[in-house]
Amino acid sequence: MDQQQQQALSDITQAVMGLLDSWDLDTQEIQGVLCLPEKMRARALNKLREGLDVLPDEPQVLRRASYLLRIADALRTTYPLNPRMASRWVRQGHRRFGRRSPLSIILKDGESGLIAVLSELDCTFSWDLTGSTSMGYRPVGH
Repeated sequence: MDQQQQQALSDITQAVMGLLDSWDLDTQEIQGVLCLPEKMRARALNKLREGLDVLPDEPQVLRRASYLLRIADALRTTYPLNPRMASRWVRQGHRRFGRRSPLSIILKDGESGLIAVLSELDCTFSWDLTGSTSMGYRPVGH
């Protein structure tokens, strides 16, 4: 990994950890949301927060980080005058999710949960998923 890639991964790590901390996630929730090993201790997460380490350079972790950052952007657009609403929004039940919270959907359904939450918040992402643009997205198995 070259210096530029390392810096980008460091920036992503800092942004994601800041986001998850703003949502008041505990160690276990952070592990679940990012698909990190269960054996990863709070000390290792502190190294990520402090910029002493970066997220694992694994496709699944980086995809999830990307979804999380897009969710954060969508929440900033949805609640521009009240950033604290974002942390409340992820923990409260929503009728479109069968009264489940977005966080519970992400933790239970993993990457597909992240996609469902992002689709709810970001109509352009949802539009892209439906194949309404030339992105060529096709669900797995079709």
